[in-house]
Amino acid sequence: MANSQVPSPIAPIELQHGRLVFGERTLVMGIVNVTDDSFSGDGLRGCAHAAGERAARFADEGADILDVGAESTRPGAEAVPEQEELDRVVSAVERIRQRTKLPISVDTTKPGVARRAVEAGADMVNDILGLQAPGMMETVAKLRVPAIVMHMQGTPRTMQVRPQYDDVVGDISAFLAARIAAAAAAGIPRESIIIDPGFGFGKTEDHNLELLRRLEEFRALGRPILIGTSRKSTIGSVLDLPVEERLLGTAATCAVAIRNGADIIRVHDVTEMVQVARMTDAIVR
Repeated sequence: MANSQVPSPIAPIELQHGRLVFGERTLVMGIVNVTDDSFSGDGLRGCAHAAGERAARFADEGADILDVGAESTRPGAEAVPEQEELDRVVSAVERIRQRTKLPISVDTTKPGVARRAVEAGADMVNDILGLQAPGMMETVAKLRVPAIVMHMQGTPRTMQVRPQYDDVVGDISAFLAARIAAAAAAGIPRESIIIDPGFGFGKTEDHNLELLRRLEEFRALGRPILIGTSRKSTIGSVLDLPVEERLLGTAATCAVAIRNGADIIRVHDVTEMVQVARMTDAIVR
């Protein structure tokens, strides 16, 4: 069967620290959680030193981007007060910036946290709310940094309470198209947006599997696609495995995502998923 994936025409995204080039190979984003209640058991409880060590290790293992978050977004999670999130994330970003020149994204929904993290050395904002919080769109525009715009039905506290879609891919595509347009109207260039369909965020197991099967349909939006399947509950459900035993399931989802158009994979296990990405790239690119 002929390969349907062709080199991406998407232009590189320039960052304060480096640039993101799309279409040549899959980019690997390493997760640095400075939370105290991460679903995956890798939370660093706000320890900036440990965050720096993990980031340096991820850089050595081949990560292209580091994603730093200080608020758990697991199903049922409660919001973290802004000052507590600031205390965790700003010191972590500062420490990571001392240890590596890799691009850093800050995983937050709060404009104040985004601003302080960028001032501390972060290069872009990763927002699970799709820049919908009051002031977030304006903050990102003023900071002149790229943004990762994700889809989520509900909030982390409510997202897994009977999620429903008419057409999961069509509904998410419409949401992302609207957020790209809103961002452009607010002064955030379309060319600086990365999209994330939100695997595991307000979706059932069947929704998540359909997202992976049909991921290539999001190419119609003309923006780089990020996918984060790493260690998530859909893998645990399919394989009947606890979170610490989901490495091979994660590898399978990453390979399929790359085959179906993912530009960036967001992962906990960098060494292994870099190998998955390079092998899959050799086959499909």
